[in-house]
Amino acid sequence: MSTQSKSKVYEEVLNEIRRLIEIQELVPGDKLPSEREMAEQLVASRSSVREALRAMELLGLIETRRGEGTFLRAYSPYHMVELLSAFILQQGKTKDNLKQTKYIVEKEAAKQAMERLDSSHFMQLEKLLKEFEESSDTIHFEFFSLLFEVLDNDLFYRIWRLMEEFSKTVHQPVYEIRTYTALLEALKRKNEQDINDLCSALYEE
Repeated sequence: MSTQSKSKVYEEVLNEIRRLIEIQELVPGDKLPSEREMAEQLVASRSSVREALRAMELLGLIETRRGEGTFLRAYSPYHMVELLSAFILQQGKTKDNLKQTKYIVEKEAAKQAMERLDSSHFMQLEKLLKEFEESSDTIHFEFFSLLFEVLDNDLFYRIWRLMEEFSKTVHQPVYEIRTYTALLEALKRKNEQDINDLCSALYEE
């Protein structure tokens, strides 16, 4: 499926979920239908529904309670999902801005984490890299999640996570493990220039 087609499906599912909320007159605190039920009602794939719900949760519009289901949150206008997704997915310049902003956030996170990483953190990162082959589509998320965990800044993490999730609807690159191996070595050496260069290399076409 092309990026444009995927974006269109993603937006349609978000819009249909919003309509479903309005039709069923759900209010904050109400439980949403299950992922399977939504897929059937919206005539959409479960993966598309899951992706849309994940984006809504990251925006704080819904919350998932383990063993109970998914519920509307008590704040934030629900049409923000539609506006934000359309803004990010439909404008070519915005896609470039998203990549640039994501690079800046990740670069700064890596440099801040550099001062806090200790031997146990390096062991975790080394173990992570050994679990992957030469390339992977998930190593980026796993690697930087560990760096954000070290920073212990929930807001910073949520901003990055939101951009990470939305960027997947624009493109899904396969990352080279060697780049993260080099980044890990740069973090150990506390070499800011190498960190800058390697973070930039992640977004080169």
